[in-house]
Amino acid sequence: MHIAYLTPEYPHPKLGNSGGMGTSIKNLVTALVDQGHQVSLFVYGQKADEVFSENGVTFHLIRHIKYRFGGFYFYRKYIQRYLNKHLQEIDLIEAPDWTGITAFMNIRKPLVIRFHGSDTYFCHIEGRPQKKKNAFFEKQAVKNATAFIAPTTFAGTESMRLFNQPIEKLEVIHYGLELENFVNERPENFESKRLLNIGTLIRKKGVFQLIEMFNKLIKIHPDAQLYFIGADSYDVYTGKSSTWELMQEQMTPEAKTSIFYLGKIPYAEVKNEIIKAHVCVFPSLAETLGMVTIESMALQKAVVNTNIGWAQDLIAHGVDGFMHHPDDIDAYVNSIDLLFNDVEKSKRLGQQARKSVEQKFDINKLVHKNIAFYKRILTI
Repeated sequence: MHIAYLTPEYPHPKLGNSGGMGTSIKNLVTALVDQGHQVSLFVYGQKADEVFSENGVTFHLIRHIKYRFGGFYFYRKYIQRYLNKHLQEIDLIEAPDWTGITAFMNIRKPLVIRFHGSDTYFCHIEGRPQKKKNAFFEKQAVKNATAFIAPTTFAGTESMRLFNQPIEKLEVIHYGLELENFVNERPENFESKRLLNIGTLIRKKGVFQLIEMFNKLIKIHPDAQLYFIGADSYDVYTGKSSTWELMQEQMTPEAKTSIFYLGKIPYAEVKNEIIKAHVCVFPSLAETLGMVTIESMALQKAVVNTNIGWAQDLIAHGVDGFMHHPDDIDAYVNSIDLLFNDVEKSKRLGQQARKSVEQKFDINKLVHKNIAFYKRILTI
């Protein structure tokens, strides 16, 4: 087959920053090429048009165009024309739900939408109002889809319900990891009582709950440390430009001297930071899956994770990690305290976490599920 992906991000030096969505696409694309399939990437919002091939993948960089008015419509139609011009030999195209990029498009090939996390979904999960414009675009986009893929059961069923789509059109296929790139040769070596959180500093990641947890934890373990990795962000509730500054206001004096913000660092360095950690903590309030959770598990880390919906596909509580609701501050503190005091427990959880990831999130296994799904769509 020849599969195309429409995306605003992808990990590549020419394309700037990329998040979990881009990483998940890259892992799948690499596996598809290894299986002998052709892949084209159409990356919109770029500085200039460019076409090049690399490692068996054809890249189409689509420049961003500013319009005096109606850019939300005219840029989508521009992308549509570009796609249709290059889709002759392509069998199927996949696009994300985010921003409803395929709204108003008439694409001449079967369209699969993967639920990476729409604004509709996140506003619902976080209980905040959604801009009518965003809701309209995303609703229009899903109308054009032949079928849908979601990374977790919760994200899929909630998205299908919110968009009023029949559940029969949904397939749940987890994001996958290239596990050969996640090897921790000495899992017994870590920095004692070092906590790590990875992700954009934003409320939906549970960063304020995590500060509250650490304020309590530092009283029990004065030598504990907490590290944050990720870009700072605007806070939608207060209008402040820096969530990190708001987080600092919440820290007790004792906690403040033991909390470190590393900012956004290269991907290779993130893996090194995971390896150094004693416990990885992700009290997120809104995800579709949470790539950093399974990456930490793959590196044999003890993880204390959120327990909301999507997390049920990731962790078996007490077996390969711990899960609590982000607002249950004491439960997090108790689990971290247990892991700090019981190093063998930390090791056993990390070992089982790796086994779980190998079973459920190996891209070399999951690629076959994606291929089978694409082939089924092509027979409709």
